[in-house]
Amino acid sequence: MLKNILLVGLGGFFGSIARYLVFLLIDKRWSTAFPLSTFTVNIVGSLILGFFAGMLIRHHFTESARFFIAVGFCGSFTTFSTFAYENMQLLWEKPWMAAIYIIASLSVGLGMVFLGYHLGRNV
Repeated sequence: MLKNILLVGLGGFFGSIARYLVFLLIDKRWSTAFPLSTFTVNIVGSLILGFFAGMLIRHHFTESARFFIAVGFCGSFTTFSTFAYENMQLLWEKPWMAAIYIIASLSVGLGMVFLGYHLGRNV
């Protein structure tokens, strides 16, 4: 168990550094109203997680590789990749559940951001 925790932490270390580098490369160079660096890490993270998940079908990766890449790196680079992957699985198995998950995640997530923002302003 300690090994898995360390692998997740190490993957997270590299994922968070990669996320910051994307921020430096994009937001520090181009100033736009659109959150381009966040959009980029979400899309690239989804690609990485999807690629890794696809490779799992044809190749046998160790549990350690899954903890390092999928949970650690992609988890800290972006959580959107996991959200996208879970929805891909739900769309195949239970499309109605995918719709509920997407709508609930976006609406509740946005609601929580607004709530947290207002609570934080009033502390």
